[in-house]
Amino acid sequence: MTLPQHVVPSLAGVTRGVIVTVEGDEAHHAVVVRRLRVGEQVTLADGIGVIVTGVVSATSKRSFEVRVTAVDEVSEPAPSVTVVQALPKGDRGELAVEVLTEIGAARIVPWAATRSVAVWKGERAAKSHAKWQSTAREAAKQARRAWHPVVPPLATTADVLDMIRGAELAVVLHEDASEPLGAIALPDAGEILVVVGPEGGLTDEEVAGFVAEGAVAVRLGPEVLRTSTAGVAAVAALLSRTGRWG
Repeated sequence: MTLPQHVVPSLAGVTRGVIVTVEGDEAHHAVVVRRLRVGEQVTLADGIGVIVTGVVSATSKRSFEVRVTAVDEVSEPAPSVTVVQALPKGDRGELAVEVLTEIGAARIVPWAATRSVAVWKGERAAKSHAKWQSTAREAAKQARRAWHPVVPPLATTADVLDMIRGAELAVVLHEDASEPLGAIALPDAGEILVVVGPEGGLTDEEVAGFVAEGAVAVRLGPEVLRTSTAGVAAVAALLSRTGRWG
């Protein structure tokens, strides 16, 4: 069984024998809820490539200390995968974020597509964005990831066009596309961008705009997947053809 992971703001300069203190909600949940005890082994991650293993040397209700026994610096996975996820209705957004995190997405970008049923505005936007970020953080810990995904604020279609221009490869999932996802040549490095539309589908204008900027419209297969699962299926299909899953 792998060791539980806890997130800390920074592990810069940490070496064997150093004591690292974990504080706040992260520590409270570990000590009070999970009943972490002195002598247990844990891993700590900063979310940007450093994971340390250590032994718990002290605990309190809002903190615990870990004496580091090993330090592992992990290179960022390549190619990286960014998923532009149109806002689903209900809690399906968190479901998509959770599983995309578990399989290795580097960025999960919420997008206000034309036909998105859900709307993020004002206070709701802030709360929904925070929930996506929290979901990604917890899923990254569960998956024992060294690099945790970034969840930027809500993107507009103009923002998505900018992302397509900067990606090494951009694909748009579209049920009427003639090109199968499995036929697309993949880069060895850089960013792969996957655009996932809403429940109501992408508009013709959205697809045309994305393709005009260099994206490739692709289909996954004969089935029509829900927006919360289409991105997961696409990323899994892509990663299975890269060295990351080799």
